[in-house]
Amino acid sequence: MAAVKKELIGMLNKALELEHAARIQYLCHAELIKGLNAEKIIDRLTEIASDEEKHEKKFRNLIGNYLDGEPSMGMAPTHRASEVPEILKINRKGEKEAIDFYKEIYQKVVDAKKDLPYEFETLEHEIRHVILDEEEHVAELTVLLGD
Repeated sequence: MAAVKKELIGMLNKALELEHAARIQYLCHAELIKGLNAEKIIDRLTEIASDEEKHEKKFRNLIGNYLDGEPSMGMAPTHRASEVPEILKINRKGEKEAIDFYKEIYQKVVDAKKDLPYEFETLEHEIRHVILDEEEHVAELTVLLGD
């Protein structure tokens, strides 16, 4: 296996672990929301959790079917919060950190294009699509925060 594929498997497994954690974190935080406008915020957090689950599936597919690797069953650390503004800020921070890391993965894929003759377009497309989703999550959380 080419060194670049091994490196991408490692990076994508870290991304997969971030997505596992994000999904659990959003679902748990949604259970803590109470009060005025709670339903709207709960709906948004559970919708984002559903997106994170889709990202998990994409990353597992890229790792297993395109790079011949083994998808991680691990999970990155989660972060506690109890009040709505804190919940939204913690999750927005996590989304921004994920975007920064996924852009590193994206750049690695672009730089390795010639070493990925049968994987490049799918890797590039799927990772870019996840980045776009995460950027949308940042915008949605920002709207909810009123920032």
